[in-house]
Amino acid sequence: MVQQAVACGLSWWVARILFDHHVPLFAPIATLVALNTQLGGRGTNAVRVVLGVVCGVLIGQAAYMTLGHTAGAVAVGCAVLLALLVALVLDGERVTMAQAGVSAVIAVASGQLAGIERIGDVLVGAAVALLFSQLLFPVHPLKLLRRAETAALQGLARLLRLGSTAHGSDPEEVLPLESRTLYQLLHDVDQARTDMVSVARRTPRWRLHRGSVQAMSTAALRLGMLGNSCLLLARLAAETGPESEGPLDAAIDELADVLTAYATAAPDAPSRRQCVRSALAVAARLPAGTETRNETARLAMELAVHDLLVVAGVSQKDAERAVRQRALDAPLSSLHR
Repeated sequence: MVQQAVACGLSWWVARILFDHHVPLFAPIATLVALNTQLGGRGTNAVRVVLGVVCGVLIGQAAYMTLGHTAGAVAVGCAVLLALLVALVLDGERVTMAQAGVSAVIAVASGQLAGIERIGDVLVGAAVALLFSQLLFPVHPLKLLRRAETAALQGLARLLRLGSTAHGSDPEEVLPLESRTLYQLLHDVDQARTDMVSVARRTPRWRLHRGSVQAMSTAALRLGMLGNSCLLLARLAAETGPESEGPLDAAIDELADVLTAYATAAPDAPSRRQCVRSALAVAARLPAGTETRNETARLAMELAVHDLLVVAGVSQKDAERAVRQRALDAPLSSLHR
């Protein structure tokens, strides 16, 4: 918020110096719109603001010269419709379309001068936003993804604990809210992964670290598989009757503890290795059941442990072998976390 406030003040000042506008409203507004989004998307947002404004102003000016003020609502409606359609074709993002529509309205209502001034102000505002987002305060792309991963892993731990305490209940009653939250968290991870790659590609400071960024991006894709296996395990635990309390409940709670520990662990190989050992120990202590549902839950537990190992950096083959053989260690790959 402090960055946005300072950037808006700077945009106002620069626009007055460059263009001698008495009230350069659109420069700070463009800066605010560009910076008021998720950290990894601020630079892209600035470009979209400029694209939308230029598109809307040009179309609004054409409508003004063709129809003038006499057409009134017809001119505004036609200009907005055409501006939205062009913005949809060029980019399709809501911020671009909104800026195009607003600019078209202003251009038709205020005449040529206001539209051209708006382009100049928006260019200043977007330039200041890029200065702040790409040069002065570039986001740390690895921390951006790690923050989203931490929230998702903690969400998985909550889901497992909820499943282990819901014996005999209808999972459709006790799990829907937490599962919707989980899917939102996984969506946030995917968004952070996209933003991280974008930041690394477009920010000069991080172009030299694209290898680490790509490795983390690949690892983040695997969180979706872990989320599905944990959701399956939680559903099976909730559907299992009270007679299954004991080893299965304890194992699920222990796995939830491992997920919490991994979420907050330092991003280094020793910390990951300890989480791998703890997860494998959970699977090794869970005895094979004779009742079909219990056995299914045990297999779901092994699947969740396998997916956690892969997220931690163990290869698919090594993770399968470690879970199958009840090994308490597995080799980690060279992923940079």
